Amino acid sequence: MTPGGALIRNTEGDSFSTVPRVIFHLDMDAFYASVEQRDEPSLRGRAVIVGAPPDRRGVVCAASYEARTFGVRSAMSSRTAHRLCPAGVFIRPRMDAYRSESREIMGLLAQFGGSIEQMSVDEAYLDMSHRFESFESAAVMHLGREMKEIIRRERGLTASIGIAGKKLLAKIASDHGKPDGLFCINEAEKVPFLRPLPASAIHGVGKVTAEVLTQAGLRTIGDLQDYPGDLRALVGSYATSLKRFVFGEDDRPLEYDGEVKSVSAEETFQRDTDDRRVLVPALKEQSRELAEKLTKERLAARTVQVKVRYSDFKTLTRQTSVEDPIESAEDIYALACSILRRERLVNRPLRLLGLGVTGLVPPSSQLILPL
Repeated sequence: MTPGGALIRNTEGDSFSTVPRVIFHLDMDAFYASVEQRDEPSLRGRAVIVGAPPDRRGVVCAASYEARTFGVRSAMSSRTAHRLCPAGVFIRPRMDAYRSESREIMGLLAQFGGSIEQMSVDEAYLDMSHRFESFESAAVMHLGREMKEIIRRERGLTASIGIAGKKLLAKIASDHGKPDGLFCINEAEKVPFLRPLPASAIHGVGKVTAEVLTQAGLRTIGDLQDYPGDLRALVGSYATSLKRFVFGEDDRPLEYDGEVKSVSAEETFQRDTDDRRVLVPALKEQSRELAEKLTKERLAARTVQVKVRYSDFKTLTRQTSVEDPIESAEDIYALACSILRRERLVNRPLRLLGLGVTGLVPPSSQLILPL
């Protein structure tokens, strides 16, 4: 099978033929906030911030596009969000509602056939290669419009869809079109299209890697395409994949195992304690450890989980999720503190304190794209 192709059985015999892959990437627009605006019409057009109220110590889980224009983002403290956006309407997250809505949307996508790799409650890849004998822009764009329309009609929500022959390019295309976008990247266009984009648009280039590349003068994908040196000196074993990705080459298949991956760290104290002078450094160190593991694996997380164990060995775990994936120690620590305060978990001395992250996805590119 040629790179970027899909192997399809000929129904009139046992032979196989190779056709170009056609990958769709669907990303719901400001999903948590959009669900709230749909369910409460008075919120439409307003800056909606899903998270803790500003008069309590907590964090933002998601923000509408109206709030994002003020600089509000996931994992930011609610007090900071209120300072940036005083007119923002704060809504407590309803994770059960978002998960239920996600199931409805994925059910609508399943009606189109093909294979689905669901990345999170609001994001999925679809391999629609079986619908096309060749990658023809007009045909695939028509199918994309059908998907967007059924989600709008049946669920009252908007989605952005990117289409390409590779997962890497389909994700970049959906980012390019947001919000309510539909964008296609053809094979013939991919290399020049990628050139002006920031290096962070590439799969696996998170905040830390982007900083390393920037220090080396490699700010755009074009810089990486033209770089004559050995990238291993900058990014280690990732260099081979990175060099392929910057030219739009990506043969990663969709994955369907549904396995929930996680990274965690914990500490059992020599003596049970509720002393902040002990707990705070422990939590900060665990946050750093998780951030380092995420950077090493070129991943980010959508969910942070805190685990506590008391002297009677009673163990509790509590978690919170954000719409935009996080990868920094500071964001992980902020969410962990928010959980501890919200759930009042340190109401007596702790025997153990643990921290974990799940919902692992590639780092968010946070693209700032040319018009």
